[in-house]
Amino acid sequence: MSTYGGGDVNTMASAFKTDRARAWTRERLDQLSRQELVNLQANAQRLGEQELATLCAALLEERPRRGAPSAAVVTRLKGRPKLMPRTRAFEARGVWLYDPRTSWSGVRKADGAVVMALWQPAVKSRDGGCRCLLWAPNVGGARPWSDSPAGRERLEHCKLAIERQGAEGLLVYGQPLEGRLPEDRASTVLGIDAETVIRFQVELRGAEYWACWGKKTI
Repeated sequence: MSTYGGGDVNTMASAFKTDRARAWTRERLDQLSRQELVNLQANAQRLGEQELATLCAALLEERPRRGAPSAAVVTRLKGRPKLMPRTRAFEARGVWLYDPRTSWSGVRKADGAVVMALWQPAVKSRDGGCRCLLWAPNVGGARPWSDSPAGRERLEHCKLAIERQGAEGLLVYGQPLEGRLPEDRASTVLGIDAETVIRFQVELRGAEYWACWGKKTI
């Protein structure tokens, strides 16, 4: 059995900590909540990972502090079943997301049905029906999420839903963050009402994919 001197052990431990710190890319950090960033920053400072701690501090400066949900949001939620996290809501519909942190749609293995999360505040009523934008191209850098892995996944699911002549939708409740798509980052995400399922058609309008259904906004 090999043995190591104290100096070698310390060097290995230091290298291990540094490798773990380098694994925290900006893209990965963007997926964390504000409180998770605060905790990670504290741990990084404690372990002497100053570069990671500085990056966490920079991201925290970019984010507004999250307050309580607005009265309008609370009013809309009265009388609804308890909301649950996105991953659990999809699993309740028999769908296991490819990336639980970023995926907003998936395919149910049992029957091949496409299931998508829809941002409830973005649902619009018009001409006797409802519609919600699912995906649009990143023209002029206005929608960078569309070019992300999660955005490209949503695009493929839109195409599949057209082939299958429909999809199921789960409503996501929360408050948007100005200048960001809710699929990328929101000010507040309250959760999904997994008991309310919308069956909709996906329509291609120009280069945009829209969910269309019903006669009124739920």
